Amino acid sequence: MTLSDAQQLEIDEARQAHTSTLRPTVAALEEILFQPIPLLDHGFIRVIDYMGDDNAVVQAARVSYGRGTKKVSEDRGLIQYLMRHWHTTPFEMAEIKIHVKLPIFVARQWIRHRTASVNEYSARYSVLDREFYLPEEAQLKAQAVTNRQGRGDGLEPQEAAQVLDLLRGDAERTYANYVWMLNEDQDGAKADPDRDGLARELARINLTLGTYTQWYWKTNLHNLMHFLRLRADPHAQYEIRVYAEALVDVFARWVPLTHEAFLEHRLGAVTLSASAVKAVRRLLAGEDAAAASSSLSPREWREVTAALGIDTTTK
Repeated sequence: MTLSDAQQLEIDEARQAHTSTLRPTVAALEEILFQPIPLLDHGFIRVIDYMGDDNAVVQAARVSYGRGTKKVSEDRGLIQYLMRHWHTTPFEMAEIKIHVKLPIFVARQWIRHRTASVNEYSARYSVLDREFYLPEEAQLKAQAVTNRQGRGDGLEPQEAAQVLDLLRGDAERTYANYVWMLNEDQDGAKADPDRDGLARELARINLTLGTYTQWYWKTNLHNLMHFLRLRADPHAQYEIRVYAEALVDVFARWVPLTHEAFLEHRLGAVTLSASAVKAVRRLLAGEDAAAASSSLSPREWREVTAALGIDTTTK
């Protein structure tokens, strides 16, 4: 990840400015405020602003006027209870705003989470930078056999090298064509004074999905956890999972008690259907696997036994 002098100056000025406030702040989050956290080859996230902390969740749940003489252990217990029983509204009382730089194909996955406010860089108004995502060789894998939307085994080195050459060549060629069609530089000056350039909103349509875009993304704590539960999961696509895992670290700095409860009851938890619960009970009661799983599809039974670490081979 590289920053221009102007971008670095903007970050330095933001971090040097200090404002007195009576509202709650979080020291661990203040440490990284405005700072870019590098991701992939050219991407980043950085925290721009936030409102509330763990106490905002507790306060909303109790509808109280302050912390009083409560202990941290009491707050932890209440947050654990709220998370365990899916009481979501108190978690909506804290919000965070993130600046994200990411490849367009990752952005199209991300935007599926519609419970946030988003403002994206406009390629109708501004010229996109010459930055595009190229996967590391270790991430170049074949289509998974059992998962239609996942990756399987890695490619052979020669084939991986050829794929990277194709991705790089396509990205560079389409960006060169984009620049030619625009006939302008970043400042809007014509490269060739004897011809008009194509409108920016049209020139952009030829770019690859690996081209980087940027946006500001503001969401509340409840919806952030929903995003992370899906995108920090090992089954999520690698590229968006990289961003989600970085956000999990930000989440831990911001609201450590909520983060602890999230790991316990969401990210590290397993949800069973009513039929799956009955099947597991039958298995624990001594019935063989075939009988116990008779009410489930083979796929669900495999998922249940894998998640719970149940060996049915000798049952």
